[in-house]
Amino acid sequence: MRGRVLIVAGSDSGGGAGIQADIKTVTALGGYAATAITALTAQNTVGVFGMVPVEASFVGQQIEVVLSDIGADCVKTGMLRSADVIATLTDKLAARAPQVPVVVDPVMVSSSGERLLDRDAVDTLKRRLLVHTTVVTPNVPEAEALTGMTIRDIDDMRRAAEMLVTLGVKVVVVKGGHMGGRTVSDLVADENGSYVLSSSRIDTRHTHGTGCTLASAIATGLAQGMEMRPAIERARRYLIAALASAPGYGQGHGPLNHSHTVCAEEWGVKCGTA
Repeated sequence: MRGRVLIVAGSDSGGGAGIQADIKTVTALGGYAATAITALTAQNTVGVFGMVPVEASFVGQQIEVVLSDIGADCVKTGMLRSADVIATLTDKLAARAPQVPVVVDPVMVSSSGERLLDRDAVDTLKRRLLVHTTVVTPNVPEAEALTGMTIRDIDDMRRAAEMLVTLGVKVVVVKGGHMGGRTVSDLVADENGSYVLSSSRIDTRHTHGTGCTLASAIATGLAQGMEMRPAIERARRYLIAALASAPGYGQGHGPLNHSHTVCAEEWGVKCGTA
């Protein structure tokens, strides 16, 4: 087990996304997952039926006690819910882990359409968190919300990514899953330029938790000392395999197979199965 990842996100009672997907991903890739939970949700593959927010002060206490004892080699964020939680998170990171890389999955809306980030928190996310972010992984709708742009193609994805870099983000991964076509292309950009990673689209409705999974896989790679591009490429390979072998649970957007068999040499960890 190598690479400590502190995950700050919400809980998914269905186990397909959120903290549950994050823990499964980090564990499958040989890392160690610790958590600070921002909200409890009652959800399944069909939708989100209820939510109980966690007070920002208690989110901060979770972050504080983990960092003061166990520490972290990377921090990954998911559903942050409110401006108060974002402000608390950034204060704790500045005090306890100023040099630790941060991977932000800017979760705004669930697969079923439930809003998971307060509207007034988007500005706080951009102003307080993104300036300290190592990698941000928006899908197309999230990139549009963060930039105010309309994204129709790769060139638009590139312009949106470049705009996010100007906010202080070191690396932007704009995920192209929402774009049409038989190929899924993700645009990766930093201050030095951009490149595209493409793969064949997997025809499946079992896509719940794809964003959480990719971001957590990238965070695990960084926590394990991988360089940026290899960490992103390994994360995409893991996600593709998890999508391709999804168990078929649920009536809606079903979960991935986070525990698919992996080759230890491929992931660089000492385990026979994930």
